[in-house]
Amino acid sequence: MAPSHALRCCKRALNWVPVLFINLVVGWSYYAYVVELCVYTIPNNAERISYLVIFHIFLAMFIWAYWKTIWSKPANPSKAFSLPRAEKELYEREERAEAQQEILKKVARNLPVYTRTAGGAIRYCDFCQVIKPDRCHHCSTCEMCVLKMDHHCPWVNNCVGFSNYKYFVLFLSYASLYCVVICATVVQYFIKFWTKQLPDNHAKFHILFLFFVAALFFISIMSLLGYHLWLVGKNRTTIEAFRAPFFTNGPDKNGFSLGFSRNVAEVFGDQAKYWFFPVFSSQGDGHSFVTRLVQIDPEQANSVLQQNGKGPADGEANPHVLSNNVQHTEDGSKEKMNGGQTVSVTIENEQ
Repeated sequence: MAPSHALRCCKRALNWVPVLFINLVVGWSYYAYVVELCVYTIPNNAERISYLVIFHIFLAMFIWAYWKTIWSKPANPSKAFSLPRAEKELYEREERAEAQQEILKKVARNLPVYTRTAGGAIRYCDFCQVIKPDRCHHCSTCEMCVLKMDHHCPWVNNCVGFSNYKYFVLFLSYASLYCVVICATVVQYFIKFWTKQLPDNHAKFHILFLFFVAALFFISIMSLLGYHLWLVGKNRTTIEAFRAPFFTNGPDKNGFSLGFSRNVAEVFGDQAKYWFFPVFSSQGDGHSFVTRLVQIDPEQANSVLQQNGKGPADGEANPHVLSNNVQHTEDGSKEKMNGGQTVSVTIENEQ
């Protein structure tokens, strides 16, 4: 046990190396820009002050978004997705996979779970012992199931998912703008040092290297930012982009896409005044998602949640539990039956 614990501690410490590297680069860039460029190189006070103001604004937004991405704890499934004690004991005693699936299907009828494994089985995490909500995946690095998991990012040493995906996109955006500000304001002095219009001094190396580093980071970050903006527009995660989610009627890569404007609102919220700030404004609770195939009525979901006695504990997100007995009809609609109550669900085409 002791060697295993020591190895785990070493692994966790090593996971912070990429974050430390980023912070060291940012710290050096601050010194190179503020001291070597603005203090020792720029002769004009008005230009120096304007550069410092713009630089610090974008630096502050970049650091704010970056640290929010790092320190936002990944959201995990609520207790409503855990097996009740009786079903859990049956599941653990049962050795046949078919019988275990029947137990999971019985519990999943009262949960808003519409995705399946590639083989059509209920998605269950044996490590966390929960039925996985839609778009939820287990992260082996974080050792937990993460709601709407996108990927585990080594550069922030954290899982990017429902709780911090907006922060991650803003982090990439402000990191790109930070690099743009540096390149745009340093380029004229870079040229002067390169063509020897300015005398060689201790600032030359910092200015030349600062421009190259900012340009290289901008190119790499912009490619990643463009990809994630495309994912936001399509309402997909990185995992879903590589492997289409499976629904009861088969795989559908656009299963969660509701049209561009609604897809963007799901991540950034419906109030534009919060879009550019790393404050949480994403829609939903991370447990249930409106899809092209299944439309969930929140009021009906809440009433069924209370009837089933699956209400989350105080302070937990409401998972919008809804009966999952789906009957297909000839006109392309679905009907959900729940103890005499019928909820009609209409299939919509992607906008």
